[in-house]
Amino acid sequence: MLSNSQVVAVRMAIESTYIGTCEIIEYQSYVKSNNTTGFQEVIVLENQPCKLSHSSATSTKETVNVAAIGQVIKLFISPDITIKPGSKITVTQNDKTSVYEQTGESNMYNTHQEITLELFKGWS
Repeated sequence: MLSNSQVVAVRMAIESTYIGTCEIIEYQSYVKSNNTTGFQEVIVLENQPCKLSHSSATSTKETVNVAAIGQVIKLFISPDITIKPGSKITVTQNDKTSVYEQTGESNMYNTHQEITLELFKGWS
């Protein structure tokens, strides 16, 4: 187990690799003027330092007797941030902006959290 000073040092080292920024958007309900419920995108966090990581993974599904290879996209971000599953996440890194959605609960560590993403397809 790391001491508090070690956690701070490791966290600073990890955060020094953050070369992108992100915006977190939730789809929240609200009451319209006619007393019906509507939904709207709400930005809950802007300009948060982060880092995208891409890797390939072989799927267990086979397509015409060939294993499918897909891309795994992970977001590395501060453990102090709460991102709800299903949130829309816009990431700008290396002069490219892409829109993703969180696919589930994040992997939380003392020094960072890792969130698996996929391309945003729309609100469910």
